[in-house]
Amino acid sequence: MSDTDVIEIAMQTMTVALKLSAPILVTALVVGFVISLFQSMTQIQEFTLAFVPKVIAVGIAVLISGNWMMHTLVNFTQDLFAMVPDLLS
Repeated sequence: MSDTDVIEIAMQTMTVALKLSAPILVTALVVGFVISLFQSMTQIQEFTLAFVPKVIAVGIAVLISGNWMMHTLVNFTQDLFAMVPDLLS
């Protein structure tokens, strides 16, 4: 196992982690921005007004993209296990 192999696996891992976290993070970012904009326009400063919609939106995002996320993670894991014999030689 060379340094190049380790770097390649690390880059693939970071790419998969970015792909898997993107739907959740983007959803929370967009909902948080919209709620913050609404709060600043109406001058309502209530913590639960920002928290509850984010939790609901993230839950919906996980329900919608969860199948794709699981499929991506399983494929990545299978690819890693398939690479083990090549890395040991």
